Amino acid sequence: MDSYTIGQAARLLGVSVDTARRWADAERFPTRREGTRRMVDGPDLAAFCVEVAQEGGGDGEEAPYTSARNAFPGIVTAVTLGDVAAQVEIQAGPHRVVSLLTREAVEELGLEVGARAVARVKSTSVFVDRA
Repeated sequence: MDSYTIGQAARLLGVSVDTARRWADAERFPTRREGTRRMVDGPDLAAFCVEVAQEGGGDGEEAPYTSARNAFPGIVTAVTLGDVAAQVEIQAGPHRVVSLLTREAVEELGLEVGARAVARVKSTSVFVDRA
């Protein structure tokens, strides 16, 4: 099982380290000590990432005016295995990315709830909006 420092958790949540610390202090997600570091277990962080995304989470900072990049680093929040195919959900900050791939690929990559992953997107149609 993967574990994350508060700093790594903050990056995956798309918030500042101070915000992640405040959330941990308020017991919004469980942490444990490893020496001097506070750690978050992957499945606990995955569940919290989904909760924050559903709340419209973030630390109150407005997103910059930008076109999204093609790589979305995040944490695996769900894996559904079929006989041949699989569905993997990744929470990348406020974005939920769902991918269909082979069961073999999921097993080779060791994808499980709480694991770090990067969703990479290639598309022939990309829409850019300015809010």
